[in-house]
Amino acid sequence: VQLQASGGGLVQAGGSLRLSCAASGRVFSSSVMGWFHQAPGKEREFISGINRSGGGIYYANSVKGRFTTSRDNRKNTMYLQMNSLKPEDTAVYYCALGRGLEYRPPFPADYWGQGTLVTVSS
Repeated sequence: VQLQASGGGLVQAGGSLRLSCAASGRVFSSSVMGWFHQAPGKEREFISGINRSGGGIYYANSVKGRFTTSRDNRKNTMYLQMNSLKPEDTAVYYCALGRGLEYRPPFPADYWGQGTLVTVSS
């Protein structure tokens, strides 16, 4: 399984970005997916998870109400719509795939994407 995250970039505070995570292989639709971010000098943090069907979604308090996670199993792709971005959202964003059922913390990631950098200017 390979995961390719994309969509990062530089945006002003209050702006929006949409990240994508494309998965290779045939396990996407039978796997839970998650988003993590890692800010400079901080540990990687789990921010959102989605179950196999997309009907169950978890958000960390830091992003709840601003970020929306979705998936398209026909396209083997997961998305993270980020609105009302804040400077503290600046981080490398990683997608992850889990072969189990748990999409909430602690998210048991089996595969990781390479990360995409999001920079939010004030």
